[in-house]
Amino acid sequence: MGIDMVICEVLLVITSVLLVLSILLHKGKGGGISDMFGGGISTTMRSSGVAERNLNRITVGVAFVWFAVVVAIGIMVKFGA
Repeated sequence: MGIDMVICEVLLVITSVLLVLSILLHKGKGGGISDMFGGGISTTMRSSGVAERNLNRITVGVAFVWFAVVVAIGIMVKFGA
């Protein structure tokens, strides 16, 4: 196993955790985890669409990185890099 495979696997774990956390922080229809912690803070953030838009951008960016890492690992496994 090469150093590039180790780097990709570490990056995959980090992006997976970040992706799960950023998805759980999104405002849901019925509340969810974002309302569980500090209801007053989340109601303040809900009035601001900027925070939700930034969270959307972060989530999409992390998802793209996660997808690219998965594809890179697949290519490395297939071609034995």
